Amino acid sequence: MKTTLFLIRHGEVETKYHRIFGGSRIDMELSPAGHEQASRLASWLARTEFHAVYASPMRRVQLTYEPFRRHFPGEPIVLPGLREIDFGDWTGFGWNEVEERFGMSAYDWLEHLQHDRVTGAESLATFQGRLDASVDQILREQMGKTVAIFCHGGVIRGILSHLLRQPLRWFEHVEIDYASATWVDVGVFKAGRSRNEIHLLNFTPWRDLP
Repeated sequence: MKTTLFLIRHGEVETKYHRIFGGSRIDMELSPAGHEQASRLASWLARTEFHAVYASPMRRVQLTYEPFRRHFPGEPIVLPGLREIDFGDWTGFGWNEVEERFGMSAYDWLEHLQHDRVTGAESLATFQGRLDASVDQILREQMGKTVAIFCHGGVIRGILSHLLRQPLRWFEHVEIDYASATWVDVGVFKAGRSRNEIHLLNFTPWRDLP
């Protein structure tokens, strides 16, 4: 039975946190542009009938969900497992600062996390494990329905890794923009077997609609 998931990244964060490793330790606000993105995203999402909404507990996600309240009658189901990854000692530093301070390229952050090179950071195995558990819970509770999941860029990459059965590091090549939507159908039955299919990847209504 097909279940449809819309994976929604939060809107743009405050300017002072641009290109900063915030992760799960910094509970940042949205920028004015982020609030506008969230509003336009909500209008676009209103075209789809959702049976349930799940969300990360972090403030930037909750603020992104806020404009959608007028289109969805129920409260989002908050899952702690959908929070962003913990970047440990990298938290609060910019991409260039990471290389200067720790001698590692921030562009290879998934590789560094995979090999436990970032002191105090959440391991990729732990991160992926809690995401897998969250997705499995959503699919179990909402089988055959259409669901929105408001979360984070790293979380969306982890969910795609789980659903498409590909290594998480592969998804460093996939851009996940602020206030973007990725649509995945889970359990599509074709050619005698069940599979998962991406129908929309990194769509940004605030950018692409007139």
